[in-house]
Amino acid sequence: MALHVRGVVLPDGEPRDLWLVGDRVTYEPVAGAETVADGGWVVPGLVDAHCHLGIARGARPITSLDEARSLAYTDRDSGVLALRDAGSPYPYPELDDEPDIPRLARAGRHVAPPRRYLRDIGIEVPAEDVAATVTAQAKAGTGWVKIVGDWLDRGVGDLAPAWDAATMTAAVEAAHAAGARAAVHTFSEEGVEIMVRAGVDSVEHGTGLSLDLIDEMARRGTALVPTMINIKTFGTIAEQARAKFEGYADHMIALRDRFPSVVRSAHEAGVPLYVGTDAGGGIAHGLAAEEMLLLHEAGLPAEAVLAAGTWEAREWLGFPGLVEGGLADLVVYPSDPREDLRVLRAPQRIVLRGTVIK
Repeated sequence: MALHVRGVVLPDGEPRDLWLVGDRVTYEPVAGAETVADGGWVVPGLVDAHCHLGIARGARPITSLDEARSLAYTDRDSGVLALRDAGSPYPYPELDDEPDIPRLARAGRHVAPPRRYLRDIGIEVPAEDVAATVTAQAKAGTGWVKIVGDWLDRGVGDLAPAWDAATMTAAVEAAHAAGARAAVHTFSEEGVEIMVRAGVDSVEHGTGLSLDLIDEMARRGTALVPTMINIKTFGTIAEQARAKFEGYADHMIALRDRFPSVVRSAHEAGVPLYVGTDAGGGIAHGLAAEEMLLLHEAGLPAEAVLAAGTWEAREWLGFPGLVEGGLADLVVYPSDPREDLRVLRAPQRIVLRGTVIK
């Protein structure tokens, strides 16, 4: 049966009627449609553009499809109807088209340097094997590859690039040759500069970004997914490491403290910016609204935050919003989220793939 929704539809901000026929949106009236929302503010389904359905709390790989489903349901029930899994040690292609799971874009496993990443999460390879491993992981995902660009180097006592610049550049080229976009995990100044200049498609975290590099990202159209919830945990990470790596601890604190200004500068420079929580491991699922509030605190206007977590993020991932012929994913709120983003914590109605979830 077709569904009917009436409300103020964003981003246009006009009172509209729309009809959901199967998995598609139309603005042409459909006789006999069931009205499931009458009033309120209608937003395309929220997006978490950096999460991990394959990583459970405690940074361990999940062990079953049911565990991945449970995490996805937590996101869905908060209004997040599209996910980009930015690296999973557990393959779950069976969920790609499961009707009650949010839309999925997936990377394969993280490609990481030997003994310098979370145990059992990535595929750890020396420099000579990076490009071939990226090519293989492009086939394991659905259009994305995740590369670990830097991590703690115990010999250096601080963050350092995962491999040399030539190897990291070749990794990006291998992803593109395989038809995938490349996302890079990076905290450090040196690691992020190498990867942006190598042509990476999205910077995850990006705490080491300089103003010059932000301008280069804007010029190239390189996306930033800041994961501000994750960056707030840097204090705990630093204190756990301080006894052995004092310089690293101080560096992590400094990166955390300057990060809101980095994110604001990226927005002001025109860098494409998307909402991601880094859920999985140390961050709970279902927190996209909290990430959006942190972006607003950093200085992004409310409407820019909404775009970063809904219609623009969906377009970036290939999941059309509430346009004619778009996907039938929407969330209805009782008041205008452009006026107060806190309403995103309490969706009134959730529809995924043309089916009412709440």
